[in-house]
Parts: sequence; structure tokens; C-alpha cells
Amino acid sequence: MTSSELKALYQRSVTDCHRALMQEYGRYVYSIIFNKLRVCGTREDIEECFSDVFADIFIKLDDDRLLEGDIKALIGTVAKRSAIGRFRSLTAAQKHIASTDDEDMERLASDISVEAHAEGSELRRLLLCKIRELGEPDATILIQKYYYNRRSDEIAANVSMTASSVRSRCTRAMEKLRVKLAEIGITE
Repeated sequence: MTSSELKALYQRSVTDCHRALMQEYGRYVYSIIFNKLRVCGTREDIEECFSDVFADIFIKLDDDRLLEGDIKALIGTVAKRSAIGRFRSLTAAQKHIASTDDEDMERLASDISVEAHAEGSELRRLLLCKIRELGEPDATILIQKYYYNRRSDEIAANVSMTASSVRSRCTRAMEKLRVKLAEIGITE
């Protein structure tokens, strides 16, 4: 959801805007909070922090300047700061984090970052959405080339084109895709 879409939705209906934000960014916020509180918090602590984050975001939406910037960055920042604050209050109340036993800590350690995984999933979803907006046959060509790693002659057989036509369509489609991604702030 872009800032302009959010602003238009907010002007039409505040309730619909809140609902759309929860639907669009709920999993993202939950993964950030869960990643920070999984060691010391209960499920209720995580859910309470989740509610606090969205309450804070809804309050901040009244400031029109916030609707001009990157809303995902704002939401991520609010979620991280709220989760860190909750972590500090929970660990101060408990006087310790869970168990300091080395075996327990090794079991809790993970190479997987829930936050990075959520951001990667969101990026892939946006990318596929923008690819589909290119229309056919460009979308099919890009998906087969970059997702399925197919050669131009294999793609040409599927879309009833020559291999050289597929290559030139692919080049033009990539330029169109770069423009579409730049419009939503993705430049890498």
C-alpha cells in the first residue's frame, strides 16, 4: 500500500484505513514483535504489544505529514521500539531473561530472522504484483526467465514467439518493471 493510496483511503474512511493497515501490515508487525519478545514474553504480552503498536500508528495517522513518507518504515520503527520497550519492562520485572543455561540458550538461538523473512516475503509479493501489472506476454516472460530460470528458446515455445523477440521483450519489460518499482520506492 503506497502513501498516496493510504491518504486517499484515510480521507474516505478512517475505519477502512485502519482495517487496511491491519490487513496489510499485521503479519509484518507481529513478526517483529514476536522476534523481540519470544524469549521473555507470553502470548498475551506479544498480543498486547501488537495492539499498542497499531493504536500508536492510528494516533500518528492524524498527522498529515506522516502520510507523505514511507508508511512501512514508520510501522516497522514503531513496532521495533514498542517491542524493545516491552522487552525491557518484562525483563526488569522478571530480573532475568529466561534461563541462562547455555543449552537452553543454544536451543533458542536460530539462524532464521523472522523479521528479515517477513520483509523478504513482502518484497516478493510486491515484485510479483508489479510483474503481473506489465500484462501478457511480458509477465510470463519475466516469471519464466527469472523465477524458473528458463532459456529464451524455451520461453519462446511457450509464448509462440521467436527467441530473439523474447529477449527484446524481456529487456523492455525489465525497464518497465524498474519504473514501476521506483514509483513505490524500490530501487535495488
